[in-house]
Amino acid sequence: MVAVLHPNIWYGHGPGQVRAWLDRARRAGLTLVDPLGGWRQALIAADCVLGDHGSVTYYAAAIGRPVLLGSFPEEDLDPDSPVAAFGRTAPRLRPSDDLRRQLDEAVETHDPDRYAEAAALVSSVPGRSAALLRGVLYGIAGLPEPSARPALLERLPLPSYEPADRTAPVRVLTRVLDTDPPRVAVSRYTDPAYEPEDPDADAAHTAVHEDTRDPGLLGTADVVLRSAAPDDPRLGPPAAWTAEVMARHPYCGLAAYVTAPDRCTVRTRAGDLLELAAAPGPDGRADLCDPAAYASALYAWVGDGHAAPAGLTVVTGAVRHRVTVERLGD
Repeated sequence: MVAVLHPNIWYGHGPGQVRAWLDRARRAGLTLVDPLGGWRQALIAADCVLGDHGSVTYYAAAIGRPVLLGSFPEEDLDPDSPVAAFGRTAPRLRPSDDLRRQLDEAVETHDPDRYAEAAALVSSVPGRSAALLRGVLYGIAGLPEPSARPALLERLPLPSYEPADRTAPVRVLTRVLDTDPPRVAVSRYTDPAYEPEDPDADAAHTAVHEDTRDPGLLGTADVVLRSAAPDDPRLGPPAAWTAEVMARHPYCGLAAYVTAPDRCTVRTRAGDLLELAAAPGPDGRADLCDPAAYASALYAWVGDGHAAPAGLTVVTGAVRHRVTVERLGD
């Protein structure tokens, strides 16, 4: 999950204050997008946008993204403006209802042409902004345009890869859906206040990152996590780290060393050393999900009395992720 805040918020309160306010959310996995750098790329990649009456939400709808309005002060807008018209069309967030269910509903019921009228009003000259702006700027400078050279815009750069540093303790609800082949549903919550009473959940456990701010939680954690490169000399190879964690924390049932965006190495209390990895789809690309969710699914599976499987399907919300399980030597 990423947050795109208006530049006035950043510069009005200061970056330090903004990051302090959102510290817990950032430790739970929220990524803050630079106010000038990557918001367009974030919209292009978004599955759903939760926003207000600002331009970013409007642009998201214009490029066909599912949108939910969390706030929309109609009284502050000209009723004849395009943004006001958009607000009368877009669905509203229901604060008292389950957020994940609403996001799934927005994605599943979305019609890409729903905001075609809003998209048509974004620009009266789509694709011509570079030429028009260059003409204006050369006119202001009193210089002739270089007519032999077309006016071109730089393509949006691919944002740098900055994985979220999830160090907040996580409460995990799990349910074994099928046993042949293994399929486990996983729901995670970083704040007990938002953990629902889930009558369908078979079990619950606590996953704690080794860098948690409350190290006392490590002694009672069911799953202990770490994220680093497999050859990080500060931690040793994953096999060594997982063995040390299991020896140091006798109540821990599984240690997980996340080595890449698509995989992790885990050790169970029974001593099994396994690599969990996202299985490639038909196009050859891995179906990415936080590997810590794979570890929690395996913990639930083993805790239900099963041996480590050869493969596992991890269900998060309405999405299924196929995970391979490879047994490793110590």
